[in-house]
Amino acid sequence: MKKQLSLFLFLVTFQFAFSQTKTNYWILFKDKDASPFTLTKPSDYLSAKAIERRTKQNIPVSFTDLPVNPNYINTLKSFGVSIINQSKWFNAILVSTNDENKIDAIRSLAFVKQVRSITISQQSKVSSKFELENNSAIVPNEKSVSTTTSTTLNYGLSFKQANQIGVDCLHDLGFQGQGMTIAVLDAGYYNTNILPVFDSLNIQNQILGCRDFVIGDTLVYEDFPHGMNVLSCMGGNLPGRLVGTSPKAKFWLLRTEDAASESIQEEINWLVGAEFADSVGADLITSSLGYNLFDNAADNHTYADMDGNTTIVTKAADWAVSKGMFVVIAAGNAGGSAWSKITAPGDADSVLTIGAVDSLGFIGSFSSRGPTSDFRIKPNTVARGVDAIVASQNGDVWGQNGTSFATPITAGAVACLWQANPAKTNMEILNAIQQSASQYFIPDTIKGFGIPDFCAANQLLAGIDENMLNNENLIVYPNPFSSTFEISFYSDKKQIVEIELLDISGRTLISQTKLLNGSSTNQISISEIKDLSNGIYIVHLKTPERRYFKKIIKN
Repeated sequence: MKKQLSLFLFLVTFQFAFSQTKTNYWILFKDKDASPFTLTKPSDYLSAKAIERRTKQNIPVSFTDLPVNPNYINTLKSFGVSIINQSKWFNAILVSTNDENKIDAIRSLAFVKQVRSITISQQSKVSSKFELENNSAIVPNEKSVSTTTSTTLNYGLSFKQANQIGVDCLHDLGFQGQGMTIAVLDAGYYNTNILPVFDSLNIQNQILGCRDFVIGDTLVYEDFPHGMNVLSCMGGNLPGRLVGTSPKAKFWLLRTEDAASESIQEEINWLVGAEFADSVGADLITSSLGYNLFDNAADNHTYADMDGNTTIVTKAADWAVSKGMFVVIAAGNAGGSAWSKITAPGDADSVLTIGAVDSLGFIGSFSSRGPTSDFRIKPNTVARGVDAIVASQNGDVWGQNGTSFATPITAGAVACLWQANPAKTNMEILNAIQQSASQYFIPDTIKGFGIPDFCAANQLLAGIDENMLNNENLIVYPNPFSSTFEISFYSDKKQIVEIELLDISGRTLISQTKLLNGSSTNQISISEIKDLSNGIYIVHLKTPERRYFKKIIKN
């Protein structure tokens, strides 16, 4: 009860006793002519890591990488307008002025393509997109701490959400996000600099920096707590209570969302944040923000807009992927509302959009549904977003509901998977994740391709055909097992098969051959198991024609 009260009091500090409206202007330019920046010298505007990411994935530096022409910006400044943000991908800037005559003069300039007015309202409440996460907090029962089979990390309460998607398998192989950089785009990171769950990040300098694209400074630790909750799902490290899915990754903390309002300007902030993430060399973007309804109803998106090509933020997300980053997006929490569908940028065709399930894999009633308006599968996959274990602002952990938390849980796992397979492109990683998921062959508009198995995805990237994983002909039980297990396999003919038990690095631990009866289900006992550590293993059954694989856990 104290935790719930403290959150309520915290939210009250974000209330405004008044409401005001202002108008800013989104100005798009026709070209980047006579710019001092060139394609032949990308180091002037991209970090070495950003250039390396492009090189590894054969992505050329293009016109969209060039910054906005500074001569155009200086010309607009001469009219007395204030520059808020600028976007090289859209070749545009956001300006503020109270003088519409200045905007009329700017509109007539030869290099100006379009001017769009953006209405900003400061409301007397926290944006509705956060209401579900903040009002449904549940304090975990101390007795509910899970026993982990991992030999590496002491997940505590967070074990189930890591194990559900198989990222503990990658952790045990040593892939915990080392060398990977994740940009988090959110509404603020309250007390991330002092909470114990982030001690490791702060002591080991894993937070590379902070930017506030709402205010225009580098201060984000005094703002809304939602981004702090999100970050804990990846980078949190409170052994025995919470260990994130990429505890050794590095992070950029970017504030793009004003929690006290909802406007198109926040989509522009997101765009600019994504461009910044690209320029500093981030490998991934994760964002638990979504847009469809605004304070100015005239700006509202329609379901038809969820087509992957319409909204500013959706275009921005796809641009980010085109630059070689992997982008993970929350599906949204509208499942129980009149809207019910995913929100932008979850409709982007190149991002991994995440829905929310509970510990047993049942969909959260609030999790936004697909498909996109052009009938593509969304969400792509799902993860723990019902009573997900996240950091609380009083220094402990609690359970919270929302696709906001299923998303970073997945994003951290993506970082570990890409770390394990650095030669793969962002889209190869995405395809493997989808192929590993529980309902890959029968996707729907509620769970998409289902719950991913990052252990299996790692195997797929090593060359195993997805048709060989979780094949229904091969049944292994009990799973988990302790000392022995049984294999049930239907063979359509009499044949000799080879059976192996592999560890998660692919090393053969047990190998034997069996003569199987034809047109029948054969039972095979595996009892030669000695001195195996607890953890994840792969059963491999090989016939003369094909191979079959099944993941199994020893505890």
